[in-house]
Amino acid sequence: MRTLLALAFALAAYAQPAFEIATLKRSPPPEGDRININLGNLRNGRLTFGNASLSDCLNFGYEFASDAQLAGPDWIKSKEVRFDIVAQVPPDMPREQMLRRLQSLLVERLKVAVHHEQKEQPYLALTIAKNGPKLHEVAQTRDGSTGMSTLGHIAGTQMPMRALALLISRFERQTVLDQTGLSGFYEIKLEWTSDLNRPPQPDDPPPGPSIFTAVQEQLGLKLEPHKGPVDVLVVDHAEQIPAEN
Repeated sequence: MRTLLALAFALAAYAQPAFEIATLKRSPPPEGDRININLGNLRNGRLTFGNASLSDCLNFGYEFASDAQLAGPDWIKSKEVRFDIVAQVPPDMPREQMLRRLQSLLVERLKVAVHHEQKEQPYLALTIAKNGPKLHEVAQTRDGSTGMSTLGHIAGTQMPMRALALLISRFERQTVLDQTGLSGFYEIKLEWTSDLNRPPQPDDPPPGPSIFTAVQEQLGLKLEPHKGPVDVLVVDHAEQIPAEN
């Protein structure tokens, strides 16, 4: 049954239109042991991934918050197997249509076959705090810029809540699901001290707030721990060598 579901999903992806112009090729793995936060970039109708794992591409294409929502061969999350993607779409194409085209591209070039399962997992729900959000809503511009972020610091000029949840999830290595109900784009500045930082040094400044405190005090949102059914994308098949562009 699982094989039939995977085949049906692959055929459905093939039925979606692909990008008119797209390249997908292998890239060398990143150097060192740095954390690689690759969310993909969409600007002026140009979708790019640089040195991205297949899990990075799938997380973007299916709008998942965490690698914990992906299951399949170990290599799909490995830094040893990486891809560069450049694809062109009309700047006014709806996001949902662009995501379907990315899914189709992965089927065509990497022979990806997947199916969905519900699995019991711990996760953090991003919700609105008791006194309401402390967010400035902005209009989305065509370039789709969302700013730059590093461990312990997230900043964006026009960021949707799904992107905020995704960034927190990647930096804190926990599944974070957006349950705020907020559908707009916002100016975001969030600073916290991560438990994943290096061991404290004698000359370090005083530690900042935890991610839980920072989200509530700085954004008027809340991270609540839960355990329950979470949508998981199971990769039944994928190739490491892309088909010809």
